[in-house]
Amino acid sequence: MNILFIGDIVGRAGRRAVRLFLDKIKKENKVDFIIANGENSAGGFGITKKVAKELVDYGIDFFTMGNHTWDNKDIFKFIDEKDNLIRPLNFPENNPGQGWKTIEINSKKVTIINLIGQVFMQSCDSPYHKFIELYPQIRDSDIILVDFHAEATGEKMAFARAVDGMVTAVIGTHTHVQTNDAQILPQKTAYITDAGLTGAVDSILGMKADKMVQKMKDSLPVRYEVATGEVKLEAVLVKIGNKNNQATAIETINKNNL
Repeated sequence: MNILFIGDIVGRAGRRAVRLFLDKIKKENKVDFIIANGENSAGGFGITKKVAKELVDYGIDFFTMGNHTWDNKDIFKFIDEKDNLIRPLNFPENNPGQGWKTIEINSKKVTIINLIGQVFMQSCDSPYHKFIELYPQIRDSDIILVDFHAEATGEKMAFARAVDGMVTAVIGTHTHVQTNDAQILPQKTAYITDAGLTGAVDSILGMKADKMVQKMKDSLPVRYEVATGEVKLEAVLVKIGNKNNQATAIETINKNNL
């Protein structure tokens, strides 16, 4: 089985990148299932029901979120109805939505989990302890994939090592910069620190560069705006053996229209 995970989709530019490149990527790599981090897909902050439908129409099967989950209030209207969208598991218990889902893909029981880091992020429960608490319920899954949405690279690496052999893949998101460390860990868990950015090429993390430069120069708040122009899609492809359900490879993908 081949699972494609698309790095953080940022605004209209990110959605355009999905429209332009996803179908070709899917065909070239014989992709069976597509997951994307969608927490920035609506105007750069949050997701809406309309945007989620648009991205599903382009071919995305499932969405994970992160620290911007609640930025667009439209999500409160539909998160409890969606079977293909999860928010971080270690958010407070009273938050709407779910932090994991188990679905069937090609006769395989696949569990997808969303976790958020604690270092330089919002206050939340320990991602590791929440995972360990959940694990007895999902350990019989054929495939377990974790989106670890975190700022600190060391925290992402430490979590992946802690669960090596327990899950099929740990894919880092949030920093919007695709890392050069895609690997299979010693106990056969696929790992990358960050899947990257799907959005404008000429940008800082998908946002207009001049706004972020202005903030650095003036040390005053600015309103970020999603960048426009040429776009790119960054993702990772996780290849999983059909007999033993172990990750056999993890490959980075970077498509742009330059």
